[in-house]
Amino acid sequence: MATTPEGAVKKKVVAILKKYKCYYFYPMTHGYGKSGVADIIVCHRGRFIAIECKADATKKMTALQIKNAQDVIAEDGTFLLIHKDNIHILEETLNATV
Repeated sequence: MATTPEGAVKKKVVAILKKYKCYYFYPMTHGYGKSGVADIIVCHRGRFIAIECKADATKKMTALQIKNAQDVIAEDGTFLLIHKDNIHILEETLNATV
């Protein structure tokens, strides 16, 4: 089965999270889940990180995704919008997490 461009980014993100031994999961957004939640939720060294993956920089977040990102940031969490051209930001963030 072919991987979508966004799926390829998610695969790279998960490889990095495994390298850093992060706790992570993909939240379910149907049924009892909350819509607009980031693609991957991470805990690393006591820090909450929400990661939204997009194929590239031209792909935009929905209004609901933006609202959820703002909510994470308002609670002193970290929100990352990761795409194929800025995936290095994830490792920089994990290295900076104290």
